[in-house]
Amino acid sequence: MQDAAWWEAKYQRGEDGWERGAPNPALLQWVDQGLLAPGAQVLVPGCGRGHEVVELAKRGFAVVGIDFAPSAVQALRARLAQEGLAAEVVESDLFAFQEGPFDAIYEQTCLCALDPARWTDYERWLFARLRPGGLLLALFMQTGAEGGPPFHCDLLAMRRLFAEERWEWPASPPLFSPHPSGRFELGFALRRKAAS
Repeated sequence: MQDAAWWEAKYQRGEDGWERGAPNPALLQWVDQGLLAPGAQVLVPGCGRGHEVVELAKRGFAVVGIDFAPSAVQALRARLAQEGLAAEVVESDLFAFQEGPFDAIYEQTCLCALDPARWTDYERWLFARLRPGGLLLALFMQTGAEGGPPFHCDLLAMRRLFAEERWEWPASPPLFSPHPSGRFELGFALRRKAAS
C-alpha cells in the first residue's frame, strides 16, 4: 500500500502525471451550474497542489484540503498566501481526519489512488464527512487496465460501492473529463441520503 513517503517521493521526482496545472473543467461546470450554495463548506481529500482548492476559495467557498505529501501541502499553502486567499490545508493521513460534516466533497484522483481494499473504508469516511443531503462531486477514473494507482473505477463497481441505500445518483449522464495522462474521468454529483 502506498504511504505518505511513497507519494512524497513521486512529487520530489516530478512523477505527478495527474497534475493538470489548473482546476478540473468538471468542477467548474458543477460550480457554474449552481450545485454549491454560496459560502458552502467544501472538503477536497487528496488535494495535492490544490488547483481546485484555490478555485473554490476564489469563488468564496469555505474550503478544506487534505493531503499527506508535505511538498504538495507546502506548495498549496504558499500559493494561497501569494494570492491572498483563505482556505484550510491539512497535512494528514486521510482517515485520521474526522472533521465535518461538510456541505460538499470534491473527490478527484483520491479514490483511484487508494488500494481497492480500502474503498469500502473510504466510502464510509466520505459518508461520515458529509451532512445529509450533501453532495459528493465525484470523478471516477477510467483506465481500462489492471493494477494501479491509478486504479480503474469501473462504473458497476462504483454503483455497488456508493449504493442507492446511502447515495442518490443523478439521472443525467456523467460529465466527461479528459485527463492529462491520456485517460479520462466520468463525473457524477451524488447526494448523501439520511440513512446510515
